[in-house]
Amino acid sequence: MPGLLAHDGAVTLCAHAGQARPAVLNPRVKVGGRPTAVLTAPWLVTGCAPPSVPPCVTAQWVTGTTRVRSVGVPLVIQGGTAVCAPSGAPLAVVAVQPRVRGI
Repeated sequence: MPGLLAHDGAVTLCAHAGQARPAVLNPRVKVGGRPTAVLTAPWLVTGCAPPSVPPCVTAQWVTGTTRVRSVGVPLVIQGGTAVCAPSGAPLAVVAVQPRVRGI
């Protein structure tokens, strides 16, 4: 599935509006001078306050690029799939750089 590459500074939110950032950045591939994120890196979620389930603390991407890799690992893209823990809520990249697309 094609999508715009996620990068350091992209707006990524859990389903409860908590903000997420990659715990480890990928300096080998940059977009707009900012490092990207690989699929295997964990993400940290802050500001999540759901009403009835535990708040999202971390997230892990499940799907990303299929043909583009960095250091042998797929990259995170807008439209990819991620799951937050411990709530199981989805994570979504909502604002990202507009130029570099990966498949």
